[in-house]
Amino acid sequence: MLLKTFGWSFAITALGLAAAVFYGGWEAFGIVAILSVLEISLSFDNAVVNAGILKKMNAFWQKIFLTVGVVIAVFGMRLVFPVVIVAVTAKKSPIEAVNLALTDKDQYQQLVTDAHPAIAAFGGMFLLMIFLDFIFEDRDIQWLRWIERPLAKLGKVDMLAVCIALIVLLITSFTFATHAHQHGGAHVDKAQTVLISGIAGLITYMVVGGLSGYFEDKLEEEEEREHEEEEEAARSGKQRSAVVLAGQAAFFMFLYLEVLDASFSFDGVIGAFAITNDIVLMALGLGIGAMYVRSLTVYLVRQGTLDDYVYLEHGAHYAIGALAVILMVTIQYQINEVITGLVGVVLIGWSFWSSVRRNKALAEAEGKAAGSDEKTEISSGV
Repeated sequence: MLLKTFGWSFAITALGLAAAVFYGGWEAFGIVAILSVLEISLSFDNAVVNAGILKKMNAFWQKIFLTVGVVIAVFGMRLVFPVVIVAVTAKKSPIEAVNLALTDKDQYQQLVTDAHPAIAAFGGMFLLMIFLDFIFEDRDIQWLRWIERPLAKLGKVDMLAVCIALIVLLITSFTFATHAHQHGGAHVDKAQTVLISGIAGLITYMVVGGLSGYFEDKLEEEEEREHEEEEEAARSGKQRSAVVLAGQAAFFMFLYLEVLDASFSFDGVIGAFAITNDIVLMALGLGIGAMYVRSLTVYLVRQGTLDDYVYLEHGAHYAIGALAVILMVTIQYQINEVITGLVGVVLIGWSFWSSVRRNKALAEAEGKAAGSDEKTEISSGV
């Protein structure tokens, strides 16, 4: 099971590290290895959230996620995206941007760093909306009840998440963005840039997430109909298969997954410049990490981990909320990538530990209940 799920990741790791040695020797090998670990640590919460969505999709779309999705994630976000950012912000052609990345790495790094406020605002707003929509939803299973229970009641107010996100964006635009950190330690006013980029991130979430939600609602209606048919089929001795996302529903959920992955990759791409400004090594290292995140997503789905450890999804969404805040703060202040990664790891680890404790408590309760039933049967039989 492990080899089947992570086989491609192991193969890409071997090829990527070999390419790094061929490209720049053992120093390049070390840089690519560090970048791979950085990407995995920053994106573990991404894998958990992805798994929660992917388990609703059929086998075909899961394969698409692992093939086409990997191409988009590795080559699109880790290689093409930094070049596109430079081309747009510096008003250069894509060819000029690529040439700059290969021949003048210092200037290329400067241009990408200077574009960070726009990137952080877009990604931060998208991730913040994911967190807010999760935390304001009334759920049967709650992890931190003292927080989630009152917020679920507040979530009944229409458009509350959007209002809060816009308030956060306005505060960010007129605080952090007025002294945005730039290459070389300089600070400039990027309030307008942050405001526009943040609104673009919010619109992207509402369009893609809205379409995904629309088709997911249609799926739930179909599931209800199928459930009724299954009950009828069971009475007649027939069997029906479970409903999973397919067609338009799966396509828009796939699109949502890719935008989500893009938002998670922003901090990884920007953080990679603290280690190297060589775009080839960045693509190799972050690409290897992205492969493991994809494989981990599928592993979580196939093992049913989210069903067994019910608080994992909560921990991942809290990590998303923390990452959204961190992205906003990094518009003005530099935050070490180790801190960013540790926040996610700690929250997910905490949620996993809570899930284990819950499972243990449930097992003990079931054991006591079974024991009392047995005693009742014995006493009634005497």
